[in-house]
Amino acid sequence: MKYIKRLTFIILIPFLFTLQEAGAQSSDSDREIGIVEKLNTYVPEGIRLINSTGDTVMLKKTIDKPTILNFVYYRCPGLCSPLMDGLAEVISKTDLKIGKDYQVLTVSFDPSEPIGLANKKRANYLNQVNKKIDESGWRFFVSDSASIAKATNATGFKYKKTGKDFLHSASLIAISPEGKITRYLNGTYFLPFEFKMSIVEASEGKAGPTINKVLQYCYAYDPEGQQYVLNITKVAGTLIIFIAVVLFVALVLKSKTKRKPQKEA
Repeated sequence: MKYIKRLTFIILIPFLFTLQEAGAQSSDSDREIGIVEKLNTYVPEGIRLINSTGDTVMLKKTIDKPTILNFVYYRCPGLCSPLMDGLAEVISKTDLKIGKDYQVLTVSFDPSEPIGLANKKRANYLNQVNKKIDESGWRFFVSDSASIAKATNATGFKYKKTGKDFLHSASLIAISPEGKITRYLNGTYFLPFEFKMSIVEASEGKAGPTINKVLQYCYAYDPEGQQYVLNITKVAGTLIIFIAVVLFVALVLKSKTKRKPQKEA
């Protein structure tokens, strides 16, 4: 039995290494597009934002309660719209009160966008929230290139400009009142329970794992379609390896079971 356990472990090493390598790739700081998680790090000083009235405010001072931060660009023809739709939907569904229990800060990472465009988007998405809320709890900003670079680098938001548009991922970043990054919610659809838990954890300053991080192994970002698609080759290959390992171990166990009575006789 010890031999079988050791053999099983040896066979599983390539499979486990594949998963570990996938996790490492997902946090590779050299990647051009995606999220590199910076859990337990703090939002730095010196990041300037322009608010709805055209005034300059500092991001660090704006974070005075559990905060959901997300980066978009308001002209985005792809992921930004479903991301913002998903955010408006989960705000509608959660029983936490925006403006009191938490706040949402939406920041454009395109320095050419004016605050007037941000205000139009703000009015549009506030109208999508299906309950009465404190509208001051969801604020929209634009910024300059230096502050955008500092903010996105500090939070691990990687994007790439292609022509007049950008290739980027979709994510919400939970931050504690002290400015500590505590969780990432990736994708464009958010479970109310996970959204609430990220806010509760942020209020306590506790960093939590990304629940859907395993999905990053199964899905790949399609720059042309600007969406996440199932990586069939990777998933199928992993399943084939796993099934082969299970069958091999089953055959070894079956062979051992048959030999045992013969030895006793």
